[in-house]
Amino acid sequence: MSKTICINSFHKNYEVVFDDDIYKLFKELINEERFLVIDSKIYTIYFKEYIDLGLINKQVFLIDAEEQNKSIEYTQYLIQGLVANGVKRSSKIVAIGGGITQDVVCFTASILFRGISWIFIPTTLLAQADSCIGGKSSINFKNVKNLIGTFYPPDKIYISLIFLNSLTVNDIKSGVGEIYHYYFYSSSHLIHDFHLKRDEIFSDRSLFFPFIYESLSIKKEVIEIDEFDRGERRKFNYGHTFGHAIEALTNYQINHGQAVSVGMDLANFLSYKLGMLSKENYLSMKAFLKVNFPDFQFSDFQIDAYCQLLQKDKKNINANLICILSRGVGKLEVYEMELNSTNRSLILEYFHTEFIKGI
Repeated sequence: MSKTICINSFHKNYEVVFDDDIYKLFKELINEERFLVIDSKIYTIYFKEYIDLGLINKQVFLIDAEEQNKSIEYTQYLIQGLVANGVKRSSKIVAIGGGITQDVVCFTASILFRGISWIFIPTTLLAQADSCIGGKSSINFKNVKNLIGTFYPPDKIYISLIFLNSLTVNDIKSGVGEIYHYYFYSSSHLIHDFHLKRDEIFSDRSLFFPFIYESLSIKKEVIEIDEFDRGERRKFNYGHTFGHAIEALTNYQINHGQAVSVGMDLANFLSYKLGMLSKENYLSMKAFLKVNFPDFQFSDFQIDAYCQLLQKDKKNINANLICILSRGVGKLEVYEMELNSTNRSLILEYFHTEFIKGI
């Protein structure tokens, strides 16, 4: 498997290279001008025997890929380590991990010396099929997800499907949530192919290749015309406004992509109730999303707490919620929603039906 996607960016053009020989690549990437930031679990599974222990915390930094480390404090810690070990403007940082590793390294690279080069090797399905392109870094701040960030794409991205073999089923579902999100945006026929072969693909993860490639190709078309989220790219927030609040409300017990799956279904439910989406289309889309839901129930869902989190979303205007609703597959729409008693009741109705015990 050898395939390349070229991305045109305001900052610089860059490539996504699908490369199965990850160990050959890894050996090429280690030299004195490069610092590596590696997800600690990925290091243990794939790279421990290839790295001299004397390089740890000098040239190689390990990150626990947990939501609390997607923070200003951890970024400062990483910068201190890099500076103490002689990082220069000509240095490169190689990030190996999922979305959290990507966010931390992208943000760090964008502010260190006003920007140094970096390379990304995504190891989760979500990062491979979505976040690796587009150049966004997002850092959490005071329980608000992705409040701080920059646009700063890597010089190059290398994707190897070998990393998918060590992911849990929920990790895979997290990536599938984002793949579905792009397919619903574009009305890609591959959503039906994936749904029919879902069990086979989950079992043999090398079969994810065409679905990852399609997802990135859909995203590429949009980010090349709206890199900075001012127009069409805003529709990629479909499911995310509602999903981010679900993540925060559950203290991140639900992973990002599965929260987005629920968020898309909630957006579709609201679209249906507001007369934008037919019941037939709502139920048809739900059939894809439902199998990707988390195994989770609220013992006590607090609508006020959920709406407070929605109101903190950075895309909002005044007190109103800016979200993405649907008129059908391939027909997403930016919608300004007042969180009045009627709409709060609809949101509560949805969670009572889907995720509240004893109801």
